[in-house]
Amino acid sequence: MGFYPLIRRLLFLVEPEKVHHITVQLIKIGLQIPLASKILKGDVKYQERLSKTVAGLNFHNPIGLAAGFDKNALFYEEMGALGFGFVEVGTVTPLAQDGNTKPRLFRLPKDKALINRMGFNNYGVDAMVEQLKKRKDKKLIVGGNIGKNKITLNEQAANDYFICFEKLHSYVDYFVVNVSSPNTPNLRALQDKDSLLEILGGIQERNEKKEIAKPVFLKIAPDLSNEQLDEIINIVEVCNIAGIIATNTTISREGLQSSKFEVEKMGAGGLSGLPLKNRSMEVLRYLRTKSKASLIIISSGGIMDAREAEERIDAGADLIQLYTGFIYEGPWLISRIKQALLNKINYPKL
Repeated sequence: MGFYPLIRRLLFLVEPEKVHHITVQLIKIGLQIPLASKILKGDVKYQERLSKTVAGLNFHNPIGLAAGFDKNALFYEEMGALGFGFVEVGTVTPLAQDGNTKPRLFRLPKDKALINRMGFNNYGVDAMVEQLKKRKDKKLIVGGNIGKNKITLNEQAANDYFICFEKLHSYVDYFVVNVSSPNTPNLRALQDKDSLLEILGGIQERNEKKEIAKPVFLKIAPDLSNEQLDEIINIVEVCNIAGIIATNTTISREGLQSSKFEVEKMGAGGLSGLPLKNRSMEVLRYLRTKSKASLIIISSGGIMDAREAEERIDAGADLIQLYTGFIYEGPWLISRIKQALLNKINYPKL
């Protein structure tokens, strides 16, 4: 929408973490008003033709909301009503935790980027289960992104993932193992071979004993070398999980337009948004080239417009996820991507 830059300018006057809660409430209210709801969703005809089956799940469309936006499963159905084909809640940990000290979320408007060091702040897995029990829209695909508590040593980390998996299994459609956030001390060390085999192997062993097994994905960092990516592919295949989400945020600060002083003042954290676009695409292409066709890849990171979404699909992404693009471009980015995908496959235009 042409007026969104003005809305964004006003929203960006408010501290990022606070405006997040304000925006969600405004969306909730807007969806209850017929005219506002129609404007928020965008009038995309024939969008039912974008449905696809991935990992045995039927997605309304291939556009998902990445984890981190709805950490506690408080508004996943509203995000589905807004037009997302799937919503990933979390990252959730066994115990509630506050996360890192504030401020911990920063904007880089010149770069269309964010820096965050939230630190898995969440109400805990039991609270998430209670929210998911209220789920009304059974057709909306909901994923559970699981992690470990900050106080849990890496040697005991696998058990945190197992706890979250067991408690959420009846309430989510797929799982994402998050070992790639840069904001929990030593978490990325769990991307090494032995740790991943223990966590993924243990989850899949439990998964296969269930009456209905759920697809399991591994979310990886964009900062891995090709050799590390090769090892990841092998581990995913050995553990027989569904696929990979590529990628999480980056610790790199290369090529930013914002001043070095401004960026350094913000401190540590994961960078997301437009600066991640090229690296995320590189990882997607590498994974698709090196892996078997059966490996499912969900592409995330730097998808800021419809063209980029198309290019990810063309490069072999089975599904895509938005986060920072959703913040910078507004909810209408969803309908723009839908229309572009429909146009691409020669469906009638508006």
